[in-house]
Amino acid sequence: MGKINVGIIGMKFGKEFVNIYQSHPLVGKVAICQRDPGALARNGEELGIPEQLRFGDFKGIADCDELDAIHVVSPVPEHVEHTLYALGAGKHVACTVPMALSIEDIGRICEAKEKSGKYYMMMETAVYTREYLYVKGLVEKGAFGRIQFVRGSHMQDMGLEGWAEYWLGLPPFFYGTHAIAPLLMINKAAAEYVVGHGSGRLSDDLARRYGSPFAVETVTIKLKGSDVVAEATRSLYETVRQYRESFDLYGTKMAFEWDQIADEGQVLFEGGESARRFTAPDTDGLLIDELKRFTKRDEVLDKDNPSFIQGAGHGGSHPHLVHEFVSAIAEGREPALNAGVAANITAAGICGHESCMKGGEKIYIPVF
Repeated sequence: MGKINVGIIGMKFGKEFVNIYQSHPLVGKVAICQRDPGALARNGEELGIPEQLRFGDFKGIADCDELDAIHVVSPVPEHVEHTLYALGAGKHVACTVPMALSIEDIGRICEAKEKSGKYYMMMETAVYTREYLYVKGLVEKGAFGRIQFVRGSHMQDMGLEGWAEYWLGLPPFFYGTHAIAPLLMINKAAAEYVVGHGSGRLSDDLARRYGSPFAVETVTIKLKGSDVVAEATRSLYETVRQYRESFDLYGTKMAFEWDQIADEGQVLFEGGESARRFTAPDTDGLLIDELKRFTKRDEVLDKDNPSFIQGAGHGGSHPHLVHEFVSAIAEGREPALNAGVAANITAAGICGHESCMKGGEKIYIPVF
C-alpha cells in the first residue's frame, strides 16, 4: 500500500504527536483539527500543515477523502462520539485513553469497529514506558520466574490549574487504564471479574457531580485463566501524593518495584535481602531511526501541559504508540492495544467503580 495519511483531532495533548507522524516513513499527509480558528492557524503554521489539511470540525477531518486514519485526542467525554464517527467514515482509529466512560459505549465502539472493517487502537502510554518495556523484556527472558502478583497505582492531584471542568469529581476508575493496563498485558491475560472498595470521602461539591463519593478506589482483578490476582489503586482529588503512575511485579525469582519518589530510581529484588536501585534505560533502541529522538523529554513541545508536568513525559511512550498504530495498518494486522484488549482494560475500571459503589460486590467483566 501507499503512504498512510493521518488526521489528529485535538491540539492540546494531540499536538505532541504531529511531528512523530510527520517523521514516520510510512506516513504521508498529516492533518489537524482544532475548534479555535486562531489556535488552529498558529499550530498549522508552526507544524507546517497546509491550510487544506486544517479542520475546525471533527466531522470535516473524519470525512476527508485524503485521510486513511484518525487519531482522537479530544476531551474524554468526546472520545466515543469522535471514534464512532471516524469509524463510520471508514477510517482506522487510534484514541487516547480511556476508550469510553460506560460499558454500553465500549460495546458500541466494538460493534462499529467490526462493521467498519478498520482497525482501532487505544493509545495507552503505560505499556510503552521505559519501565514497562524493560520489565517486559525481563519477563520474556524468564528472569522473574513465575509471576505471583502484580500491583498498579495511579495517584494524582487534579486540583492543579489547567484541567477541564469535566474532570471535577470523576470516578477514579473511569480513568483507570494507566493503573490496570500494565497488570493485564504483562500477564498476557484478560480481566475476568473485579472486587472493589472505596476509601475516604470527597467534599460534597466534588461528590455530587458524578454521584461518586470516594477519594480513593482500590480493586482486585482476577485474571482469566491465571493464578494471578492483580491489585490497582486510583485517586484523583483530596488525597495528598506526588504524582505516581506505577506498577510492581513479584515473581518466584525476582521482583520489581516502581520509584517511590519520582526519578529516584526503580528497585529490583533478586532474592533474600538483595535489592538494587536502577533507572530503566531509554527505549530508543527499540524504534526505527526516524523516531528515536521522540523518546526524550526535550522533544515535548508544550512543557507546561499538566499531563507532562505530572506524567514525566509519559515515559517516552509516544513514538512507540505511533509506530504500533501505523505499522498495524501497513501490515494489515490488529494492533497490540486493539478494540478487544482496550475494551477489557477499560471495562475492568468501570466495573471496579461499580463494585466500589456496591460495597465490594463481585462484578464480572462483559465479553466484547
